[in-house]
Amino acid sequence: MTEHLGLVPHLVEREDRADGTILLRSGHPLGPVARSTSVWLDHWAAAAPDRIFLAERAGAGWRTLSYGAARQRVHRLAAGLLDRAPAGPILILSGNSIDHALLTLAAQYVGLVTVPVAEQYSLIPAARDRLRYVVDLVRPGLVFADDAAAYATAFEIAGCPALCSDANGTGATPLHMLEQDGDVSATHKSVGLDTVAKLLLTSGSTSDPKAVETTQRMMTTNQAQIATCLPFLTTRPPVLVDWLPWNHVFGGSHNFNIVLAHGGTLYIDDGKPLPQRFARTVENLGLVSGTVSFNVPIGFAQLVKALSANADLRRAYFRDLDMIFYAGASLSQDVWFELERMALETTGRMPLITTSWGLTETAPAALLQHQPSDGAGIVGVPLPGVEVKLCDTGAGRMDVRVRGPSVFEHYHGDPAKTAEAFDKEGFFLTGDAMQFVDAGNNAQGLRFDGRLSEDFKLSSGIWVQAARLRLDLLDMLASLAQDVVICGHGRDALGALVFPGPSAASGTADAGALVSDAHEDIRKRLVAHLTEAQGSARRITRLLVLADPPDIGAGEATAKGNLNFAKVLKHRAHLVDRLYDDHDPAVVTPGKKMH
Repeated sequence: MTEHLGLVPHLVEREDRADGTILLRSGHPLGPVARSTSVWLDHWAAAAPDRIFLAERAGAGWRTLSYGAARQRVHRLAAGLLDRAPAGPILILSGNSIDHALLTLAAQYVGLVTVPVAEQYSLIPAARDRLRYVVDLVRPGLVFADDAAAYATAFEIAGCPALCSDANGTGATPLHMLEQDGDVSATHKSVGLDTVAKLLLTSGSTSDPKAVETTQRMMTTNQAQIATCLPFLTTRPPVLVDWLPWNHVFGGSHNFNIVLAHGGTLYIDDGKPLPQRFARTVENLGLVSGTVSFNVPIGFAQLVKALSANADLRRAYFRDLDMIFYAGASLSQDVWFELERMALETTGRMPLITTSWGLTETAPAALLQHQPSDGAGIVGVPLPGVEVKLCDTGAGRMDVRVRGPSVFEHYHGDPAKTAEAFDKEGFFLTGDAMQFVDAGNNAQGLRFDGRLSEDFKLSSGIWVQAARLRLDLLDMLASLAQDVVICGHGRDALGALVFPGPSAASGTADAGALVSDAHEDIRKRLVAHLTEAQGSARRITRLLVLADPPDIGAGEATAKGNLNFAKVLKHRAHLVDRLYDDHDPAVVTPGKKMH
């Protein structure tokens, strides 16, 4: 029932090499690619000057900025930046805001580089070593944050002139004071496809973050690729109510530029899928009916509960919705079905529910599922211009590599890591694994199969595909688990540490473990899992629910919310030991009924 969207069917060209390597390409041609993001801003400022471009909450309503006003302020800020002539990139410390967007666009207009980082790096004292690492890596010439007082310590760490939205009695320069008249056209014309627009940090889930030199070509090509496959974006300007952080490629490049490229409107959601912040997201979604909904799976899981309980919210959310797009992990099938059911009941039509696959280094989208699928987990087919190389690792699992105009060329300041990132044919080594949905039908697309680096061996010498098993376990536990860490390296059996979801977060803490009120429900699901799982490499025999959330200061979680599994296992080694003690009252095993 997505016929109203005019979706482009999958078209995949395949080449099989003698060594078993498979190459996949899109059969669709790549459309026109803009010279820079500023081309979009100039176009929409002329074509629709009064249309709302950006909005952020102000009291009971929204503070809005039109395309025409945005372009005017971007020109004046760009002139001020050129006059300041910063000696290095512009480090942006705070989260999504209109001022953050204007500063970013002004820098891109005249070829300056921004470096957005997670606000946690500045606001959580234990995480400030990450900020120091970034400062040493990029050597900023200017630093920006919305609230100068709140970010005062971070400004000191940055060690360069500071800009802010609210000086709050400090010596930082308010952003509006940077604006000045000036002709920036000559500098603007020098900005081209190979100009570096920003440095985006990788997740840091397996090593120190690397700074990806993100060029104009990467961002504008990626939008041309997406528009070719999702033409409804070009026929109706997209409206987003979106919280996803701009220091991450998904929120800051993918989502922000979908709005800018197509003359859409971005309502900046100041909520998040966190217990203390999600009510704000619900409020914002009730105020604005979007056409595209982006979120991570845990966000959609919380949204389904809110939608089920509120008919007015359902009507507002589904009224204009063309697409529901999840990323970061696989969506629970239960959540998928509930979204479908409520959409049909509310509007009588179905939005496209989909996802894509990519990394910071791929701008991000490299694969996209752009036709309807029957369920979650399918990441799609190559976008136009992207070549996908699949190398067999055994058991139908393939190492995936990519190249194309939307793929990066350099890590900033690290030629050794750059050289290690590509194979001899110039394909980027993603470290991810894929498998075909249907080996006999390329157009059915690929299914994400985890990170190759997360695999380990049991004491028996049997390999465990931990990433695949983690996704299965998350699906089994659903709302009971926010995330899990698979354990068992060098041991006789598999277990898992569980970061509880909203349905399992209450109980009695016991030295880092949680004796949860939901333990018996968890045990029953574990029993069901063991009746289906075949072989020691697939059987989770024990679970331990954790009392404390991931510690970003200890490196257990990245600013983007990804777990660093190695850090969790090291930091909580005593809990891993407890996991293998059947007599521990916090350990969930199939035969131990919990009360």
